[in-house]
Amino acid sequence: MKEKLNKHILKNGMTLLGEPIEAVESAAFEFMLPAGAAVLPQGCCGASNIIEDWMFRGAGGKDNRALGDALDSLGLHRSSSVSSSHITIAAALEAENLSKAICLYADTILRPLLTDEMFEPARQLAIDSVLAMDDDPRQKVMAKLYEQFYPTPLGRSTLGDVKDLKTLTAAKTKQLIRKNFNLSGTIFAVAGKYDFGSVCRRMEKLFDADVQKSSKSVKPEKKGRRYTHLHNEGAQTHIGLMTRTVKPTDKDYYDARIAVSILSGGMSARLFTEVREKRGLCYAIGARYHSLKEAAGIACYAGTTPQKAQKTIDVIMAEFGRLGEKISKEELDRAKAGLKSLLILQSESSSSRAAGIGHDYYALGRVRSLDEIKNKIEAVTVESVLKFLRKNKFTDFTVVTIGPKEIQISS
Repeated sequence: MKEKLNKHILKNGMTLLGEPIEAVESAAFEFMLPAGAAVLPQGCCGASNIIEDWMFRGAGGKDNRALGDALDSLGLHRSSSVSSSHITIAAALEAENLSKAICLYADTILRPLLTDEMFEPARQLAIDSVLAMDDDPRQKVMAKLYEQFYPTPLGRSTLGDVKDLKTLTAAKTKQLIRKNFNLSGTIFAVAGKYDFGSVCRRMEKLFDADVQKSSKSVKPEKKGRRYTHLHNEGAQTHIGLMTRTVKPTDKDYYDARIAVSILSGGMSARLFTEVREKRGLCYAIGARYHSLKEAAGIACYAGTTPQKAQKTIDVIMAEFGRLGEKISKEELDRAKAGLKSLLILQSESSSSRAAGIGHDYYALGRVRSLDEIKNKIEAVTVESVLKFLRKNKFTDFTVVTIGPKEIQISS
């Protein structure tokens, strides 16, 4: 995997990153704006979602329809998301249209119209997204789990809170944009086919200024409750549980990732085999590594019936504890193969690489090459994973359930 990282920092502090990918005719880019859910003030939960939509409802002198037509004429595949730390707006397109697309995105960031007329539809969509979680209890239980697991405000819902959304006004939201759209803390990442010199010149013309602003720091407070139950008179119980683990900056990070894959890396992984296949306790189960810059955990979901909920969580916790007792070479090899397969798929996608280098730079302060990641995965052994697990035992769980009755959490 031949890789070359491009990097340039504008006078205002904005970081430009690039990674060329041979044999593709596409380019993908993303702007990571430091205005995520945890960054905004208390009482504004969900404002980032409104902003992400509102800024594309007209910009640079173009109204909603004209801006949409201009973006569509470039063949853009648009995407956007809100995380704890950032609003991310991204696109993938034919490489020849990259410069024009960057200009349009600069308009949405620097010169959004933000009309009062377009505010209400953006706010209503944000409210509808929160209410829609009632029809998706799996998403709801995991959102509540992150809220309880991470210290306030890091776990704040990225979708929002209906009460806060209803009190937001166009004027208040404009004020949030002015205070939080900090170009000095913004990361721009591009991958695929591009000329980095041309990209830098375009970005300098559009964004550069001598003024730098300091980044806004988030001060984590206390964690939520160890166990939270949301009552729902249904035929299912949805279980979310999470336990602390090492961050990507830790030397044991790859041992942790392999451990999670052994637990839940496919149909032969332990949770699926022991909880679903052998015992028939649940219809869905899975675990994943989840991290913010400040903290990380292993999050698990299980969908079951109220009658089997207690036994399900007891067995899941037992499997977490049993992992440090013994791991086979076959389990290790399957976990490695799964992680390396994901790595190969990412290396062939300009969108994945743009997202990867932007996230790395924010979380780690540098960008890992794909070869580095591959070598780190290869270096993991049965002994190193067991050593990690025995040093970092899974004993402290945060649990959230949705269903008709509570369950008991062992101490």
